[in-house]
Amino acid sequence: MKASPDTITLAGLIGEPSRMQMLLELLSGKCMPASELAGAARITPQTASSHLAKLVEGGLLTVELSGRHRYYKLAGPEVADALEALNTLARPKPVKSLREYDRLNHLRFARTCYDHLAGEAGVALADRLLETGIIGQSGRDFTVTEKGEIFLRAFGINCAELRRSRRQFAKCCLDWSERRYHIAGSLGAALTEQLFRREWIERIPGGRAVRITDTGRDGLRHLGVDLNLLR
Repeated sequence: MKASPDTITLAGLIGEPSRMQMLLELLSGKCMPASELAGAARITPQTASSHLAKLVEGGLLTVELSGRHRYYKLAGPEVADALEALNTLARPKPVKSLREYDRLNHLRFARTCYDHLAGEAGVALADRLLETGIIGQSGRDFTVTEKGEIFLRAFGINCAELRRSRRQFAKCCLDWSERRYHIAGSLGAALTEQLFRREWIERIPGGRAVRITDTGRDGLRHLGVDLNLLR
């Protein structure tokens, strides 16, 4: 007989403020060293190492070794999904500085949610693909139409290959800032990978916000997503 989930221990792990801050930093999908995570959480490297060890032991993080360096990342998309769900439930905190206001604006406009595009830009892209019949929606999942299979193949995405992966194919992910859906799952990851590869988006250093490049604005406008209308 399988034991029931140990939710209390898990809640204790993510309930500590410094650990939660480090988990949120890793929502960018990047691997990060303890020193950078310590800086993000505003704690000493020694304290960060202790917290990170607990998160690895609890199954929320994995660690990769590169020479003498250790890099941490979320244990998988299911961890990112849980953190994003908490972001959706949480009440907004008061903004205390202009720097924090600017950072929040960047996050709201375009960011990575683990490995897929979120924010206003992510939701607008999902909406446009729905409007044009590239994708459909069935409950809490997106589907790809026959027209969409052709379009996505031309965009560099093999849907048949994505469906063979063990990951959910196209999930409706509720966006915490927009309260509407963007595309998650293996399809959302593949779309975002193509956006980076085509240099339509680029990371803003120091977080998970991304910038839409001039090339990206032209490309998205060609798809019918006019980002100027979002502001």
